Amino acid sequence: MTTAPNSTPATPSAGDSQWPLWEVFTQEAPGAAHQHAGSVHAVDAEQALQNARDVYARRREAISIWVVPSITICASTPEDVGPFFDPANDKAYRHPQFYKTPRGVRVF
Repeated sequence: MTTAPNSTPATPSAGDSQWPLWEVFTQEAPGAAHQHAGSVHAVDAEQALQNARDVYARRREAISIWVVPSITICASTPEDVGPFFDPANDKAYRHPQFYKTPRGVRVF
């Protein structure tokens, strides 16, 4: 198992006794998208990966696991729906019907 060079979040402050929180994403089949499975606490990425394996892949439900420090995730809020997503509705060329599927690609 390998980890990214900057995958360890900042060390918790002296008063904080909990390990950092990591978000876990699992892949159930080759080519399938990774789905958010849950969260684990761990000191570093390697331990987070092992904890995630023990919790979310003990029955061989996953073939791949990603762990991401929760502190690094930036997400939109429900209040952002209008200003954040409306501009894409004006760009019809981004809709899937404007793209051709290459030969040999299976569409589900």
